[in-house]
Amino acid sequence: MLLAIISDTHLPRGPRQIPAACVERLEAADLILHAGDFSAVTVLQALESLGPVAGVHGNVDDHEVRRRLPERRIVEVDGARIAMVHDAGPAAGRLERMRRRFPGADAVVFGHSHVPLHQKAAGGRRGRFQIFNPGSPTDRRLQPQHTMGVARVRDGRVEFELVALD
Repeated sequence: MLLAIISDTHLPRGPRQIPAACVERLEAADLILHAGDFSAVTVLQALESLGPVAGVHGNVDDHEVRRRLPERRIVEVDGARIAMVHDAGPAAGRLERMRRRFPGADAVVFGHSHVPLHQKAAGGRRGRFQIFNPGSPTDRRLQPQHTMGVARVRDGRVEFELVALD
């Protein structure tokens, strides 16, 4: 199963829009994961027109997005349990903190910082646990490029890939 992963779109905002290369990957995916900060419900609706969406709300989302989406969730995909939350907290100790917060999850997808990150736990069965932040396709802040993620899920295994859009 192919997942397209984005976060922190912060739209509408001036002339910004989701880049065509991102839209192509969203359309090709079996499921779109959005880790919050859509800003407006119109962004959620636009994504839903491209394919199935599993999302969480973020700290800047309007009332309607907050009403429609949870603060956190677990998505089950081809035997893998992927937790989603917008803000995973400070960088120090994040991987272990997310593992404790979402016991039984194979991975956690999050956003908020706009800083792309893929981190894996070390060793054994516990070594399958990973955290992934796709960055932002529309608001790179201090990052050199706009980014998103894709993941391939098969037989309970999740393989994340960060995709540079610029």
